[in-house]
Amino acid sequence: MSWIFFGCSSLREINLCNFNTKNVSDMSHMFSECSSLTKIILSNFNTENVTDMSGMFSGCSSLKELNLSNFNTNNVTNMSGMFYRCLSLKKLNLFNFNANKGIDVFSMFYGCSNDLKKKIIDKIKNLKKKAFK
Repeated sequence: MSWIFFGCSSLREINLCNFNTKNVSDMSHMFSECSSLTKIILSNFNTENVTDMSGMFSGCSSLKELNLSNFNTNNVTNMSGMFYRCLSLKKLNLFNFNANKGIDVFSMFYGCSNDLKKKIIDKIKNLKKKAFK
């Protein structure tokens, strides 16, 4: 599914809750440069086999909130630039994210607001600390 919606700059909303993603391993740049996108519904995405989410939402500059709490990231090894230039993103739910596979969490949020970066990176760091205790 990598690059599937790349550059869909007129796309404003998308509901993909009925997509069967059970066998997907690569979601890199899936929504890259969807600059008008304000709403994405991914509530039933099965991400247990995904290894690459790099740049998945990069350039989604109109996206204000995103709920990825259902994402299983246990096998993901690349999340670099996942939220690059998501300038309007204020609310991001990463409740079940697992960043214990050596993920560079800092590169995930390049180009985002400093406030969002600080909130999310602090949460991920705390999750990592708990996982290693």
